[in-house]
Amino acid sequence: MALKRRNQRRVEFNSSSMSDLVFLLLIFFMLTSTLVAPNAIKLLLPQSNSRTMAKQTVTVYINEKMDYFVGERQVAEDQLQPEILLSLGNATEGTVVVRSDKNVPVQYVVNVIDAVNNINNETHQNHKVLLATSAKK
Repeated sequence: MALKRRNQRRVEFNSSSMSDLVFLLLIFFMLTSTLVAPNAIKLLLPQSNSRTMAKQTVTVYINEKMDYFVGERQVAEDQLQPEILLSLGNATEGTVVVRSDKNVPVQYVVNVIDAVNNINNETHQNHKVLLATSAKK
């Protein structure tokens, strides 16, 4: 006599809830990736093989139009030193990172270095200047 079960086992997996979860994760990561912008000003950095890691206090950007930005604020060349000093605050040591477009003449980078050197001389502090580069391909 052959016995049959009333409830048969089904070996199936319902993936509808899994697709909802993947969709929600995709939306979450898309939204959070747009909020995180380490380089808000688009620049083509010069290339270098050297790597230097330092505590970054202030970032100065120089774009292809030769505009200066201290952090996110655009500043004129004559206001560069006071803005950097304001951004440094009470820090006695720190690093000013210069992120310059690779087509910017060197004089504009030297203007930032001079401003930091003037701050160091006037306040007797020791702030360093680094030029940001991208990895060589």
